[in-house]
Formats: sequence, C-alpha cells, structure tokens
Amino acid sequence: MINRELQEYIEREILPRYDLHDAAHRRDHAMSVIERSLALAERYKVDSNMAYAIAAYHDTGLIEGRENHHTASKRILLADGYLSQWFTPEQIATMGDAVEDHRASSQSAPRTIYGCIVAEADRQIIPEVIIRRTIQYTLANCPTLDREQGYARMVEHLDKKYNYGGYLRLWLEESENSCQLERLRQIIANREQLRRLYDAIYDEETTK
Repeated sequence: MINRELQEYIEREILPRYDLHDAAHRRDHAMSVIERSLALAERYKVDSNMAYAIAAYHDTGLIEGRENHHTASKRILLADGYLSQWFTPEQIATMGDAVEDHRASSQSAPRTIYGCIVAEADRQIIPEVIIRRTIQYTLANCPTLDREQGYARMVEHLDKKYNYGGYLRLWLEESENSCQLERLRQIIANREQLRRLYDAIYDEETTK
C-alpha cells in the first residue's frame, strides 16, 4: 500500500510536470512506469513507497532537456524537502541514485535494486509502443523532418538502441522485456513489416 499523503502529494505536485513534456514522456508514461515499478517492487519485496516516488520523479528533469535529464531528475528529487516527511535521508539518497541510474544509455549497472527496478520499468519494450514513442518524439523535437526523413531517423534510433549490439541493457533477467526485445529485433530485421507499422502509426499521430 502506498502512503496516502505521499500519493496525494505526487499526484498534485509532481505528475502535472509531465504535462509539459513531449508526447512520448507525458503523464501516461509516468503512470505506466509507476505501475510497472510497483509490480517489480512487490516481486523483489522492496519498499513500495520508495519505488513509487522514484518512478514519479524519474523523468522530471526533461524540463531541462533530454541529454542530462537523469541528473536533473536526481537534483529535483533531492531538492524536494517535502519528501523528508516520508523518507529518511538515507532513503532519499538511494532514491536519487536510482533516478540518476535509470537512463537507458548507461553502460553501468544501477547501484541498487531500486535503480534496476525503475530502469526496467522505464524500458517498456513493446514494439508498437517503442515505434509510436519514437515517432512522437521526432514530431515534437524534429518538426522539419518529413515522413521519409522521420522513418530514416527511427530506423537509425532502433538500430543504435535496440538491435543486436545496441546500447540498451536489461538489468532484471526475470522481466518480460527480454522476450519483447527479441520480438522488436525481429521486426527491425523485417524492413517491410517495420515500414508498415511506421506508416500506420505515423498517420495516426499526424491526424490527431
């Protein structure tokens, strides 16, 4: 059970910050990471309140830009004095480290199980969701790219991050992400299928 006052504070003061982000990182993304983090916290029998707060803060730093959003998110969490109502200084420090460690491009394992949990929850490796979020990000941040240029950017991104040899690392072997990652890699290899998915989702996103 999540502390009611903590939950009310997060829902009132923290989650609304995601409304200012691009479509791939808005409140629905934060809620999904929270849900997955809580499920993993139960599986690994760790503090659910900590896992909840970490997930809630993990992308708050995007307001300062994507490149260093993980360190900005940590700074935002550590600077939030209200958290001392529910957590000890040691817990807050652990939470800050976990937020910082969630970034997918990190080649080092998270320092704690909490970092592993939020990193894994943030992956959300569902091929169709990955493709949609990539398109959403491109539309929001690279508006001058046309359909074909957007497709080329997506392929480059998928190859660099998710394909064999890509930089993505999974830290919890028991997660369903491993199977989903293999399915995504098969779609990446099948360029006709990938293109069909891209065109269908691109049309949906550009006609909203």
